[in-house]
Amino acid sequence: MIAYFRMIKYFFIISILFLTIFFIRFYNFEKKIGNSIYPFVYVNKKDFGLKSKDEVFNYFKDENNKLKKITFVFLFNKTPVATFSGSQINLHYDSAGISQKVYLVGRSTNILMAYYQKISIMLWKKIFEFAVFPDFDQDQIKEIIFHLEEVYNKPAQNALFKFENGRVVSFREEKSGERILTKETISELEEKIKNLIYHKTNRISITIKSEIIEPEITLVKINNYGIKELIGQGQSDFSHSIFERIYNIKLAASKFNGVLILKDKVLSFNETVGDISSLTGYKPAYIIKDGKTILGDGGGVCQVSTTLFRAALNAGLEILERYPHAYRVSYYENDSLPGFDATVFAPTTDLKIKNNTGAAILIQTEVDESNNLLYFRLYGKKDDRVVEIEKPLIWDVVPPPPPKYQDDPNLKKGVIKQIDFPAWGAKVNFKYKVKFGNKKTEEKEIFSFYKPWQAVYLVGTAD
Repeated sequence: MIAYFRMIKYFFIISILFLTIFFIRFYNFEKKIGNSIYPFVYVNKKDFGLKSKDEVFNYFKDENNKLKKITFVFLFNKTPVATFSGSQINLHYDSAGISQKVYLVGRSTNILMAYYQKISIMLWKKIFEFAVFPDFDQDQIKEIIFHLEEVYNKPAQNALFKFENGRVVSFREEKSGERILTKETISELEEKIKNLIYHKTNRISITIKSEIIEPEITLVKINNYGIKELIGQGQSDFSHSIFERIYNIKLAASKFNGVLILKDKVLSFNETVGDISSLTGYKPAYIIKDGKTILGDGGGVCQVSTTLFRAALNAGLEILERYPHAYRVSYYENDSLPGFDATVFAPTTDLKIKNNTGAAILIQTEVDESNNLLYFRLYGKKDDRVVEIEKPLIWDVVPPPPPKYQDDPNLKKGVIKQIDFPAWGAKVNFKYKVKFGNKKTEEKEIFSFYKPWQAVYLVGTAD
């Protein structure tokens, strides 16, 4: 029993001695560290042990000055297409954040963690290593790539075809497109910036990733389209149009000549015709905008959408989206009852038609200037559908309001200029039926509301 208590006594004394030595050593260790970084703390393989927080900050501040001078080169098809510096994209280390991170080793707000780190360093010389990477302004890089996309992105061009003597002949060969892969390009840039911590350099080249865009419609597939005959035609009379309006009609109609609508695909008029402005060759002619008839680029394009709409009706196609004009336009009643017009105005107002036949549909347009007629002819493969278009019902016919006269100080006294034209208002509705043999009948009512429209005159008041 005495020996047992003696053993406990010795153990207690040794423990007290050990703890005393440990605390003395720990005290001296902490005193030596003071306000410095703890030993065995590394950042990107560099030892910052016993350095001050300011020394860490200044080190990465100097590194940032080096990063600013790095030259970056974007290569596209092995050719330099853009050059910028680290300064331009704000390439930098977070000096303050890094110095704070290494300083907190052994000083965590979690007391247990802090003492674990202190003791690990003091007794076992445990290494705490951090890998930090430069950051950069993503928006600056995206802006650079955006400008490159504008220059080097090339959409694929589908083949265009012409129907002659009962067969399809080549009209324009297809062309492959190319698209810059922005995400992959930025990823390569990020990877090379990360590698700067291992391999320092003054110049970095990044190959811009891209992909080839294959056209959907090619000459090789011509025999698979199933185009055999005329399946529908639309026409409209543009008599009394001014020269500029006729010019725009011809230009817009040309965008559809040779276009192919694949089976089950949707044709958007706005997407097909593209931008309508003076920049794309259109001339100013009268358009309806914001409740007024005004001169605007592309006046007459609605003659083209109206004619396509009529062709689609006659072919028994599915009309997904169609809008009438705000008022009854005389051009569309030259050879038709009201209700058979379709207005367009990108991006809000479109004409969309679905090819619900069993084959592709080829569009061909013709402008007969001698007789002031525009034709849309749709070629494809006939099936057993029968189209019925009932005579439109017209009601609530309202005469135009009295003319409106507005003083205009820009015109001389005695001068009267008409800027808007009268039109009768009405509601129009017609039934559009497509019978598919004995299987089914699809019926749709196409409604139009036309406001009564007043004539507007400017009256000169200037001396």
